[in-house]
Amino acid sequence: MTIQATPFLFYYPKNYSLDLLLKGWHITFLIKLTYTELKKYNNIFLIGPMGSGKTSIGRRLAKELNLQFFDSDHEIELRTGVKITLIFEIEGEAGFRKRETQIINELTSNNGIVLATGGGAVLDPVNRKTLSERGFVIYLKASVGPLLRRTTKDKRRPLLQIDNPKVKIEELLAIRGPLYEEIANMIVDTDRQTLQKIVENICNHQNLK
Repeated sequence: MTIQATPFLFYYPKNYSLDLLLKGWHITFLIKLTYTELKKYNNIFLIGPMGSGKTSIGRRLAKELNLQFFDSDHEIELRTGVKITLIFEIEGEAGFRKRETQIINELTSNNGIVLATGGGAVLDPVNRKTLSERGFVIYLKASVGPLLRRTTKDKRRPLLQIDNPKVKIEELLAIRGPLYEEIANMIVDTDRQTLQKIVENICNHQNLK
């Protein structure tokens, strides 16, 4: 068994004990596919919690790779003509999730795109299957502190319009974190890196440019 490793990146065979591989390393990137497998994909899908930088990173990544960028939340707002917050008010979260699944299915049918998904997109097993089968999935990971700082004044996030958003972020990460990891081909820690550095590392380490 051959494991290639650097402080930023390594490959590992599926179903192998992660505890053995992670011991002693500060891991920034976690890859489940070999370089050859990665090159088969024409699409890159970004998943992760609210405030992890999916839209900003996705837009810059698409520009670097000469791909078309889409944001699923933005596409929903374009189609409905209203903000996500209003959809939540009128249809509830269940109504929004139904629209989200439809738009993800549509967008992922394209080739040559970078798609930033909503933080809760992974809750639907249909979405998880769609994303994992149609592209290379990158989980933009962030801890509670940075997420709270990035979202605290953002009124566009209906789930965080409560008295204690920190507790809500913790709850969401507890539920969604394992789902992000379930379908991620790559995990990127966004806490201590600039947007440009994250994009450069994704491109350079995978020779995508």
